[in-house]
Amino acid sequence: MTTTNLPIAAPAADKAKAQAVLSNVPRQCLMAGSWSATSGEPISVTDPANGEVLLTVGNATAGDLLAVLDKMHLAQKKWAKVSPRDRAEILRKSFDLMVQRADEIALLMTLESGKTLIEARNEVVYAAEFLRWFSEETVRIGGELRTAPSGVHRILTVKQPIGITYLITPWNFPAAMMTRKIGPALAAGNAAVVKPATETPLTAFAIAQVFLDAGVEPGVLTVLTTKDPNGITDAAFSHPEVRKLSFTGSTPIGRMLLEKAAGRILRSSMELGGNGPFIVMEDADLDKAIEGAMIAKMRNCGQACTAANRFIIHTKVHDEFVSRLSGEMAKLKPGHGTDPATTLAPLVSRKAHDRVSQLVADALKRGGNAALGAVGTEGPGAFYAATVLGDVPKDSPLVGEEIFGPVAAITRVESESEALEFANDTEFGLVGYVFTEDLNRGLRMAEQIETGMVGINRGLVSDPAAPFGGVKQSGLGREGGFEGIEEFLETKYISIPNWS
Repeated sequence: MTTTNLPIAAPAADKAKAQAVLSNVPRQCLMAGSWSATSGEPISVTDPANGEVLLTVGNATAGDLLAVLDKMHLAQKKWAKVSPRDRAEILRKSFDLMVQRADEIALLMTLESGKTLIEARNEVVYAAEFLRWFSEETVRIGGELRTAPSGVHRILTVKQPIGITYLITPWNFPAAMMTRKIGPALAAGNAAVVKPATETPLTAFAIAQVFLDAGVEPGVLTVLTTKDPNGITDAAFSHPEVRKLSFTGSTPIGRMLLEKAAGRILRSSMELGGNGPFIVMEDADLDKAIEGAMIAKMRNCGQACTAANRFIIHTKVHDEFVSRLSGEMAKLKPGHGTDPATTLAPLVSRKAHDRVSQLVADALKRGGNAALGAVGTEGPGAFYAATVLGDVPKDSPLVGEEIFGPVAAITRVESESEALEFANDTEFGLVGYVFTEDLNRGLRMAEQIETGMVGINRGLVSDPAAPFGGVKQSGLGREGGFEGIEEFLETKYISIPNWS
């Protein structure tokens, strides 16, 4: 594999700002509303651009969690009795505070995840929108009263909070994935245990402080980091008042969690892996397609479950698409995320870097053509060059697995039917993209693509007001939209006599 070295140090002017922000972030775990010391050895948080340790944070054990779950249960009962309007106002205040602190939270995210400051700030604003959205949904939790078809009685349904929810969030979007879960959980009157990834705890801790400052019921919220995720999960599942699991992460881990949850018959939501097809037909507007490709592929350096993973390009426009996409990808500038000139951030770890390198090398051996990049880096940083591979074979692991890196794998097809067949030839079904100037064709293809979401002539589908989720092995349930809060509510049916 070809390797190179890249500038990975933060600009000197930003180091002082970073140190100031790091000095203010909580370093302990939030245990039932209180920042508390935990039992395990501290966890080191590192900068993926250079491997430097930023600081250490608390490491919770199963015993630490078990010690606060009874307290959380009592706090949840009080929180559930808070009026919907008052819960809504607290979530709305959380939104306001998060927007006010967007620059500080974004800098923390850049330091621990590597993504550029502009991407990090955009994520914070997007994440805050879930709090505003679910503050509005809080007062719309409803029920129904209707007469039974027999006429003998009335059917009354009410919606009630589940109880304590266990929320597991990933490192790639540490702010948005947290608020997309905790927003509806709190809106519905639940308590929440949040376990963020050990790679990105600082963002989660900063957001947890937002909720405390906004006035969330003391004891309702726990946010903990741990080196023992299995032990923490087992502890959570062992408590009878933990009634809900929501997980965002890989399909193998999701499958394991579902097996554990089955023992308790826990309500479960899963937002799992993807293998997004990005289809460009011969009648597509290539300007739109290239713009959409850069968004769908390069958000967070390709480290997104919604990333375009397989570019399925009609043979009539394949070569031009490869050439034009290579030109745009070549403009990306690697560097430290705090540098305003940086447009290509590092991957989250050397392990992630090496996996991308192996997938690319395999695709080249199978006959793919390197139009751009295919270059890794040496040293502690986790950079991989922006890469475009044309004519990637359909049997290549590069198009069969999530790449999670800045690599566009392009496969040539001859027809709409071939494009759809290849798009659906996967166990995953999170999101797909279709580019065509024929709206009827776009809608027809969108209906036939086996995914939970489809973008037509758009490279971005995520929206707090829209239901996010997949089919097949990409998950269960939906987050965001009107549907999001339903995942955190139980429906109770009450039969009452009819009256005349």
